[in-house]
Amino acid sequence: MKRLCTLLIGLLLGVLLFMMPSCVHDPIYDIDDNMNDTMDIDTTDTDTTMMGDPCDPGKVYFERDILPLLQTNCAFSGCHNEESAQDGVILTTYEQVINSGVVTPFRLDNSDLYEVLTDEDEDDRMPPPPAQRLSVEEIQLVSNWILQGATNDSCDYEIDCNTDNIRFSVEIQTILESGCISCHNASLPSAGIRLDSYDQVVQQVDRGRLLGAIRWEAGYVNMPFGGVQLSDCAIEQMELWIDDGMPNN
Repeated sequence: MKRLCTLLIGLLLGVLLFMMPSCVHDPIYDIDDNMNDTMDIDTTDTDTTMMGDPCDPGKVYFERDILPLLQTNCAFSGCHNEESAQDGVILTTYEQVINSGVVTPFRLDNSDLYEVLTDEDEDDRMPPPPAQRLSVEEIQLVSNWILQGATNDSCDYEIDCNTDNIRFSVEIQTILESGCISCHNASLPSAGIRLDSYDQVVQQVDRGRLLGAIRWEAGYVNMPFGGVQLSDCAIEQMELWIDDGMPNN
C-alpha cells in the first residue's frame, strides 16, 4: 500500500512538472535578423539630401556653366550689374536674367542674349569691343542652355583647379580676359591701368596693386570693379605665378 502511494505521488508530480512552462525556450525573435532589419530601416530612412545632386554630363546648368560667363563678361560696372543696368538689363542672378526678358526658353530666335553674343556687327555684339567675343564653346553652352529650357538647375560639382606649371599664356591670360582686360586695355585704360600685355601686368604686380585688388583687401579698389570677385582658384593661380617669378611662358 505504501509503495502504491509513493508511485501515485511520483506520477502526480511528473504530470505537474510536464504541465509547467519550460524555462529553456527559443528566443522570441532572432537577434541577428532583428539587427539586419534595423539597419535596413535606418538606411531607408536616412536623409540623403546632403549627398547632393550629381551633375548630368549632357546638361547645361545655370549656376555652374552660365552664371560665371555672365559675371565675367557682362554683369559688372558700366554694363549689366545692378548699378549700371544698361538698357534695363541686369545679368547678376537667374531671376534678373529672366526678368530682363533677354531669354526665351527653347527659342534662340527670340533670345536677345544669344543674338548679341553671335552678332557679326561689332556695334551690336556683346561683350562690346575691345573685349573679346565669347569663345565658340562658351556660346554653345548658352545656346544649349536656352534650348534645354533656360532652367535654374544646379548640381554638386568641384572646380578642377590647376596649380601646377601656371603659364601666363594660358591660366593668367584667361583670368585677365575674363575679368580685367575689358576695362584695362589700350583703348580703355581705366584708372590709367592696362592689363592687356605681359609687360603691363608685370608693371602692376611690381607696383603692388594687382594682388590687393583681386583679393579685395582693405585699401584697394575691389576688382573686377562692380562685379563678382574672382574665384579662389583664379586668385591662387595668380599668386602661384607671381611667386614663381612671373615667367612669360
